[in-house]
Amino acid sequence: MTAYGYHSSHEQIPPSRLLRHVVRAQEAGFDAAMCSDHLSPWLPEQGHSGYAFAWLGAALQATDLPFGMVTAPGQRTHPVTTAQALATLTEMAPGRFWAALGSGEAMNEHITGDPWPDHETRRRRLHECVEVIRALLAGEEVTHHGLITVDRARVWSLPAEPPALIAAAVSPESAAAHAGWADGLITVGSDPRAAAEVLAAYREAGGRGPARLQVHLALASTDDEALAMTRRHWRNAAVTAPDSWDLDTPEALADRAAGATDEQLRQAVIISSDPSIHRDRIAQLADVGFDAVMLHQVGADAADQEAFIDVFGERVLPELRGAE
Repeated sequence: MTAYGYHSSHEQIPPSRLLRHVVRAQEAGFDAAMCSDHLSPWLPEQGHSGYAFAWLGAALQATDLPFGMVTAPGQRTHPVTTAQALATLTEMAPGRFWAALGSGEAMNEHITGDPWPDHETRRRRLHECVEVIRALLAGEEVTHHGLITVDRARVWSLPAEPPALIAAAVSPESAAAHAGWADGLITVGSDPRAAAEVLAAYREAGGRGPARLQVHLALASTDDEALAMTRRHWRNAAVTAPDSWDLDTPEALADRAAGATDEQLRQAVIISSDPSIHRDRIAQLADVGFDAVMLHQVGADAADQEAFIDVFGERVLPELRGAE
């Protein structure tokens, strides 16, 4: 049976309120939760970006949900520090935590002052980071010299079982390239055909483990309000890779997203006031073969988040489960 999770959007919501939302999501019947590890929001007016690792300690304690995060080791966060954080969270919440590892975005990584590498270099750096993190989570002392450098590192507080390390990929090419090391896959999108292509590429390359899909949606009182919500809070969705990887400030991305059309927003976000339309679109995506669908309500206001959680808990999630 497909699991339906709540995406906790640090880029839009202060961490204290986000914690209340995820507790409410558990009470409403969501099966899981996830977040991303960013230093910056996508747009200046989103206005937040809490430290995901610290927040996850509180969220895992406050709920019984399994949690995941998307993070990018290798530049802003050294893989040894990443491994230590993953080990601590998993030791405190055995069997409830996974981490998706990606190659990152310049917006978050440029702060070190190091050059932003090209995509192929970032992919190779990620593979090195995965090898280092796995060895550290296995209790090994690690020294490594390559695109990253590690000198006699060891993580001392280890969980009984290491967390799953899954691949974060937005294209079939990336999904296939990461299949060899990943314990699972997470991708993002609202088009069943495109999502199916990413998943198929991962499986055909030998990719194992559960597959998750993150879906952006806008639920409001009217269709016009849902579209306006998307434009106000999540028009960054109209800026796709490689621009979304390479723009280095929220202001630069806001400039690029300024001309987003209604059609571009509708391609990236499920926009509707009708819960049944959301239900049907999500069911189509789940039918592609994803084990979990992680749902992100793009409206950042407290009332928007609470209405989404309550409507989905009362109606949409039971109907999705009843149809399986």
